Amino acid sequence: MIIFVDGQEIEVKQGENVLEACLNAGLDLPYFCWHPAMGSIGSCRQCALVQYQNPEDTRGRIVMGCMTQVTDGARFSLNAQNATEFREAVVESLMLNHPHDCPVCAEGGECHLQDMTVMVGHRDRRYTGKKNTHRNQYLGPLIQHEMNRCITCYRCERYYRDYAGGSDLGAQASRDHVYFGRHQEGVLESEFSGNLVEVCPTGVFTDKPFLKHYSRKWDLQSAPSICSGCGVGCNISPGERYGKLKRVHNRYNHEVNGYFLCDRGRFGSGYINSDQRLDYSGLKGAGLKSADATFAAVHQSQAIETAAGWLQGKKVLGIGSPRASLESNYLLRELVGRSNFSSGFSDAEAAVVRSIINIQKTTVATNPTIKQMESADAILILGEDITNTAPRVALALRQALRNKSFELAEQLGLPEWQDAAVRNLAQDQLSPMVIVSAMDSRLDDVASQLISLSPAAIADFSCAVTASLQGQESDDKRVQQVANMLSAAKRPLIISGSSMLSANIVDSAACLAEALQAHKQAAQEVMLSFCVPEANSMGLGLLVNEDKRPLRLSRLAKKIDTVDAVLILENDLERRLSQSELDLIFSGKTRVISMDLLENNTLARSDLVLPVASYAESQGTLVNAESRAQRHYPVFEPAAERLCSWQWLLQLAAVMEHKKLAGIAHFDQIVEACSKSQPIFADLTAVAPDHSFRDRGLKVPRQTHRYSGRTAINADVSVHEPPQPTDCETPLAYSMEGLNRDQPASLIPYVWSPGWNSNQSLQKFQAEVNGPLKGALKHSGAGQRLIKSTQQGLEYKLKVTHPRMQKGRWQLLPMHRVHGSEELSAYTDEIAELAAQAFVALGETVAEKLGVAEGEMVVVSTADQEISLQVKVLSRVAKNCVGFSVGYDKTKSLRAGDSVALRRDKSWQPPQVIATDRGVASNGC
Repeated sequence: MIIFVDGQEIEVKQGENVLEACLNAGLDLPYFCWHPAMGSIGSCRQCALVQYQNPEDTRGRIVMGCMTQVTDGARFSLNAQNATEFREAVVESLMLNHPHDCPVCAEGGECHLQDMTVMVGHRDRRYTGKKNTHRNQYLGPLIQHEMNRCITCYRCERYYRDYAGGSDLGAQASRDHVYFGRHQEGVLESEFSGNLVEVCPTGVFTDKPFLKHYSRKWDLQSAPSICSGCGVGCNISPGERYGKLKRVHNRYNHEVNGYFLCDRGRFGSGYINSDQRLDYSGLKGAGLKSADATFAAVHQSQAIETAAGWLQGKKVLGIGSPRASLESNYLLRELVGRSNFSSGFSDAEAAVVRSIINIQKTTVATNPTIKQMESADAILILGEDITNTAPRVALALRQALRNKSFELAEQLGLPEWQDAAVRNLAQDQLSPMVIVSAMDSRLDDVASQLISLSPAAIADFSCAVTASLQGQESDDKRVQQVANMLSAAKRPLIISGSSMLSANIVDSAACLAEALQAHKQAAQEVMLSFCVPEANSMGLGLLVNEDKRPLRLSRLAKKIDTVDAVLILENDLERRLSQSELDLIFSGKTRVISMDLLENNTLARSDLVLPVASYAESQGTLVNAESRAQRHYPVFEPAAERLCSWQWLLQLAAVMEHKKLAGIAHFDQIVEACSKSQPIFADLTAVAPDHSFRDRGLKVPRQTHRYSGRTAINADVSVHEPPQPTDCETPLAYSMEGLNRDQPASLIPYVWSPGWNSNQSLQKFQAEVNGPLKGALKHSGAGQRLIKSTQQGLEYKLKVTHPRMQKGRWQLLPMHRVHGSEELSAYTDEIAELAAQAFVALGETVAEKLGVAEGEMVVVSTADQEISLQVKVLSRVAKNCVGFSVGYDKTKSLRAGDSVALRRDKSWQPPQVIATDRGVASNGC
């Protein structure tokens, strides 16, 4: 299909709108309200252009590009005088009430409004009257509100309410008094509120933690990276200035996170600047094993010599980590030997991850990308609260539920991008989604059916649906309803995961997917997806998956007296082992060497501590839940004597003259060695270019071309300006020198294009609007899938055991939280504030029986301890079950599946209510 724009012939896709067609052709047509992920509503009138009836028509009529569908042979003009004057008039009208604060605005230099104002040629303001002003709201610790900068494009409300499913922020009042905020100020409830920072084209919603230590956007040094907050593997672009991580922005990956991040991924990296970071190695005095014993700081060389002396020629065990890179885990395994390497998972985690990997290797179902999940027309969730375990997947599921509306729109000939019309047509009609879980989930509000069952009962239910698909009748109507829903769908999606630590749930989900695929026609696609706990759970699981008898962490603790030393890689064992198992490891004569970022109890009980770099200071590969290997690069050099964990291990190997590792000196050599170690890692070298990559002979710059360089900000410390470090390990440079254009997508540190200083410049890097990034080179940047299913299927022999609960006791189940459950982000002040206190989750009936209400305290009694926890009352909880907040310091000793007794904490007193400038608060919060 061909259209003509100012005489230029442009090939377009049928069904797209003129704005998309212009942007795809590289033309600059201004816009505000349109967003590639949210479609068109035509509210801002900024994308105006002239459409002509035929070649003889010289007058034409003004149309809105985002609301006009392309037709073959259609003629348009961006440069016609009436179109340019119209667009300039729109910007002038938006500026009537906009403040003159660009030099001090947090959005300055990265503002879409600035870009569009320059693009339309508006300069002088003729309006001399008073401007409308608004009071700003407190929206929590993450988002700063500055309502006076609003241009009423409605992007924020459309994203927050329509796209992300939030209900506590929207448009209020009317005409030139429209206000975007909450009915009453308070913390935004959505786990995706941080995307307002990038969705807003002006400075209404800005990054509050960034504002505390603000730097101009063009002064940030950035690098392509991967979020370490969960197992989804979202792509991010962290920004640094003067050795401090300032912010994290979304980095577009068409197949993974698209345009959006969760709040943990965006705001959870504050721990990198924490005062609890380790800067120097620490060595305990001889014979001191107490956690209270003090460490003496030692130099890198002394630490390496000491560690090598404890390891060389000795019996040594290694404990890996699901949050450390694949390369670091591989080096540790090779250093200590395969049979002496433990993955570092708890036993329950290891079993579930092993099941997920074996399923992905053989299943006949499709292992979908997040983008593919958005195409599902029926969804079954087994055992997961996905918003809290894989947040970006939950956001995709909310989009999948709109497929019913798109189906209706297609019947009427409405294009999907006609957002308001499609939503108006569908009203409340959604595609079906059934959630089978033990407790409330954050997707309950859009589910078509909710079923509350214990973990064992969830596995039984899944097996019953499988049997129903195979022709067996069930007395449970819910079973038949779910079977009918899945059978009727063209693209059904089944999601489960590891959060309940139940391999039976995972296996039953796979069994159901296999049966559904056999039940359906071969042309119809059944999707099966799993959530995993940490950033590199899959990579670590693949590393030990071929071991016939892997060294379990609990077995390691029992054989600790038979070894001379243990080397622990970025793993707080307090989160994995019981207190008795921890005592076995740390109380004997075995030397314990720990490598980690932050102070924790595992480090406190170790004999030697080595400070490691964070993800923002190191290079490494992480494998996400779909087995996609992706590379992250250092944004800045590690401070003091921190080293990447793989660098510590290489130095140890060199001093110990390790036969296999002594010849390895660079990161690329580790990747190559790892790729040859197991067939599953054969594609590891194709994940991203090696350090020798050059674009037209140049490296990729981490700094923008507008970078300020030398300043006097640290002149009170030293007037000496040190040279920029040289990066010999990556294709990126610690400078503004180089070329940020046409490189593989895995090497894009930031997006910028002439005339497009905001993140809207992303469309200049895409092959097409809302499509994959450009780059037909070998390394596409989307990562490499390591697991390719044999499609042979797997025979599942499920033995589901139902725990018997004595009267007055309940089964303890884990509840994951976006804010608080993840180990490292919990050290970020803003995340810690949102996490609040550890809690026990009760159903309404149990809370009434105990005589407690929300916010009061209950004593949880296990076989060997009692813990007083705050009460959280849920609307639905499975019979004989209660939940506990996972990952909180106070609940680390609790284990999923434990049988517990509950009683009201009679010593608890209601907190004293005190007045604050925001109303009332309690001194107990």
